[in-house]
Amino acid sequence: MNNNNLKSAGLSLLIGSFLMIVTMVLHPVGGDFDHLLMIVNMGIIAHSIALFSIPFVAYGYWGIMVRLQASVFLSRIGFSFMLFGLFAVMMAAALNGLVLMQFVASYADASPEVIASLKPIFRYNHFFNLANDYIFMTGVGVSTLFWSIATVKTRQFPVWIGYFGIGLVIAALLTLVTGFILTDVAGFRIFIFGTTAWTMTMGWLMFREA
Repeated sequence: MNNNNLKSAGLSLLIGSFLMIVTMVLHPVGGDFDHLLMIVNMGIIAHSIALFSIPFVAYGYWGIMVRLQASVFLSRIGFSFMLFGLFAVMMAAALNGLVLMQFVASYADASPEVIASLKPIFRYNHFFNLANDYIFMTGVGVSTLFWSIATVKTRQFPVWIGYFGIGLVIAALLTLVTGFILTDVAGFRIFIFGTTAWTMTMGWLMFREA
């Protein structure tokens, strides 16, 4: 991988990671219909930023795959899992930030009876979003694990970042044992910040090396 590609991939990871952090800072907390109606604009803005970040991080993750190509299977299957996860988070962001917000806004003047009839739709949306959250976390977790192992194996990045990634995955798995919920807003923020810390570090390492 030449220096220009390495630098651009690292820069893309830094930009995408920064946008993800902005998304989580702005991300509103859900609630009942009236609360959702109040946060329509913020919901659209936050999720639009999330969608805008995905192409940046996808290109940056491609750079990680190429950098770790000495371990062909781990680098490429890690990239496949990451794309799997990014597709799921794209679906969740589009549904919650664009579809749901505009759907809620279209019923701003509806009667209480009509609003009450919408509850099954909101419940369906919740479970669809939950499924995408699990797919995203699985994709990110598996890819981080594989790339971290490849880092330790090939030493294309400093070994400590590989162990850091492995530690993050172990910490995420421990939450399943302790019962900590990663799919609510607070838990998802913790997951994103942890993942972003690893991602930004990888991006900085590539950018600095180039």
